[in-house]
Amino acid sequence: MERLMQSLRMGINEKLYLKDPESSTLGKKIIEESILMINEMGFENFNFKKLGSKIGSNESSIYRYFENKHKLLLYLASWYWRWMEYKMVLATHSIPDCFEKLQKAVEILTQNVEEDIDFSHVNEVILNKIVINEYSKSYVTKNVEKENKEGYFAIYKRLVYRLEEMIATHNPEYPYSLSLASTILEGSLHQHFLREHFPGLTNCNQDVEPVHFFMDLITRSLKSKANG
Repeated sequence: MERLMQSLRMGINEKLYLKDPESSTLGKKIIEESILMINEMGFENFNFKKLGSKIGSNESSIYRYFENKHKLLLYLASWYWRWMEYKMVLATHSIPDCFEKLQKAVEILTQNVEEDIDFSHVNEVILNKIVINEYSKSYVTKNVEKENKEGYFAIYKRLVYRLEEMIATHNPEYPYSLSLASTILEGSLHQHFLREHFPGLTNCNQDVEPVHFFMDLITRSLKSKANG
């Protein structure tokens, strides 16, 4: 799996970093500790000076990998979505039935995340929490159009398009396949956030996970003409 993920990492936009953090022990340490620190203190309170102190390295050494913490956040999000894309493709490629394939994809994208032991420098469970709580800060900026053109969100968008293709394959007559796909991906983050911080605003709880809601959503939304 590590060998397969090496090729996937190559797809992360090189404009997000100055030096590939996967290429060195220090780079991997930067990724590992930044995930833990952002989760602990929040993105606003996180900075490279604190990170350097934590890993016992000069602040300037971190700037040799990332121009600023915004691009670090974009990198972490891209790593996460790349990992999710890999999991989804691997889990669905051999499923012949189009609706079963879609169900499995939605399950992968909306269920609770478990740690992947193949990557000792990335805690996927904590990274998932960062994406849930902080991902919107990477694109709710005045430079989002420019960064979109630069391809900073390419992996996330491709994941939406993969899901949209599955929806359209199952029910070509459904007119909102792209809207549904993006709603599932973004809505999953929102439902997990609400369950954790505003439980009174969602039906998701300890017994009802977001994946249950989205399975119901696609089933009801994508009823074929033949099934009424």
